[in-house]
Amino acid sequence: MTVAHREPVARRVATVSAEPAQASWWLRVAVAVGVPTAAFGAHALLYGRWIVDDAGITFAYARSIASGAGPVLQPGADPVEGFSNPAWLGILVVARWVGLFDRGAWFGVPDYVAFPKLLALVLVAGVFACCYAVASAMTRRPVLVTAAAGLVTAAVPSFVIWTVSGLENALLALAAAGIAAVLVRAVVACRLLEPVTAVWCGLLAALAALTRPDGLVYAGAFPLAVLLLLHRADLGRAVRAAALSLLVFAVPTGAYLAWRLAVFGEYLPNTAIAKAQGLPGLAAATRPGELVTYVGWPAALLAVAALGAALAGRDTRRRALVVLLVPLALAVVAFGVLAPDWMGQLRFATPVWPLGALAGVVAAGLAAPRLAARGRLVVAVLAVAAAAVSGLALVDGARAFRAAPTAPLCLVAQNTGWAINSYAELVDVPDPVLAAPDLGGAALVSDLRLVDVVGLADERIARFWAAGDLAGLRTHILREVRPTFLTLNPDWARLTGLSADPRLVADYDKIATSPAGVTDWVRRDALGPGELAALRIRSAEAVVADEDARRSPRASCGDVLAP
Repeated sequence: MTVAHREPVARRVATVSAEPAQASWWLRVAVAVGVPTAAFGAHALLYGRWIVDDAGITFAYARSIASGAGPVLQPGADPVEGFSNPAWLGILVVARWVGLFDRGAWFGVPDYVAFPKLLALVLVAGVFACCYAVASAMTRRPVLVTAAAGLVTAAVPSFVIWTVSGLENALLALAAAGIAAVLVRAVVACRLLEPVTAVWCGLLAALAALTRPDGLVYAGAFPLAVLLLLHRADLGRAVRAAALSLLVFAVPTGAYLAWRLAVFGEYLPNTAIAKAQGLPGLAAATRPGELVTYVGWPAALLAVAALGAALAGRDTRRRALVVLLVPLALAVVAFGVLAPDWMGQLRFATPVWPLGALAGVVAAGLAAPRLAARGRLVVAVLAVAAAAVSGLALVDGARAFRAAPTAPLCLVAQNTGWAINSYAELVDVPDPVLAAPDLGGAALVSDLRLVDVVGLADERIARFWAAGDLAGLRTHILREVRPTFLTLNPDWARLTGLSADPRLVADYDKIATSPAGVTDWVRRDALGPGELAALRIRSAEAVVADEDARRSPRASCGDVLAP
């Protein structure tokens, strides 16, 4: 009888004691992840409802696919892979199907703003959760380490700006952070060569590759980690594990490549062809210096010193730190290899910031116990000084971007979409065509058939850019396409040479040039009597609307962007 009564009691005691422990674990995770996520959200509020125009291109493709028109910029257009983020596009398509995106407003906020920004917040929380997984495996104070690394990441304007821009950056950052977490925890648990580790790394690398083309580099994360920690006795297992990881990576990426070939007939997305991304040169080796300059040399040097001190150890945590540096190094390599981006704020560096912050904070945590009390004080003083230097630069960057954010979606919707729509109402031309360099907002609201002067969504024009044949580009646009309307900002007018081409003045009349330098043209033989004068009168209203949009670059522009 005694034993019969004691066993249930013991089980009840074990259950009761496990519940507070589990509750305590959830509380620690909530604090570690919640604090930097809240800081990230507060920072993101600085940029309001701004969405970058390039995101509008993906939005337009999501609308076309979800509505059954296929992978096209506009219904009725030829299929062209004018997007380079199929995983992100897929999420937007599903969101539109279920009514979360491109349908209306959430409590007064358009869902083309609310959904991608809230999704970015969730994905960034996932990044910080991966940081906690790493910190809990490597340090004694994972909450403190995660919060510190997360707060550093949340303070970097480059990270916050591009994760809430409407683009795919947050998803890529999560994939990279996930690889880091899987590798570190596998090393600490002595399970690096087990199939489950290889499979997870392969799947996350495939997610990265399908999120953005430079994500392909993460396919090398697992093989590199295995190589760096290889023992001769494990050579056979290591080869099999690396092969398994690459096979798992190859299945989804290969399936997408097969679909691309079947639908578009290309091995590369049209965006890559248009941008003419070539093999890296010597400049690629110096581009990572931009990352150091961005955050400040004092902070970067302290982080490198901490990493050096931590790597001098001989325990398992040193091995874990080595594999943590693998996805970070790949992120830096990807940034260096990609051609410089005109959008500013280091758009292609997004995965570098959380991985770099985490590696630096973890290394500092591992190296600090080896220092004497005086040494710790000196390092603390240097860290505060470095943080002050970096903080001032980051605050200036945030202020500058807040005042003039890059290519707002709503500005393009106004000056390349609604403004040209109003022009087309006055010109009696069937199936009018608009050629323009900024098409995200226009693709969502335009009534006209669009021609992408930059070539991202136009296969023929992409070939001209890839070959550097600007003379051929101008001939194609002015003699073959012969758009009804042509709009050019000063930068693209200069890069294409269209504004200086005598055929433009011979065949087109200038409607107006806005105070920002954007010039609208109309093909002369499309005009009837008095229509040019009417267009110029209408342009005055368009200029006022354009100036209003420029004065509110962080605002939205209606519940639904539609023609």
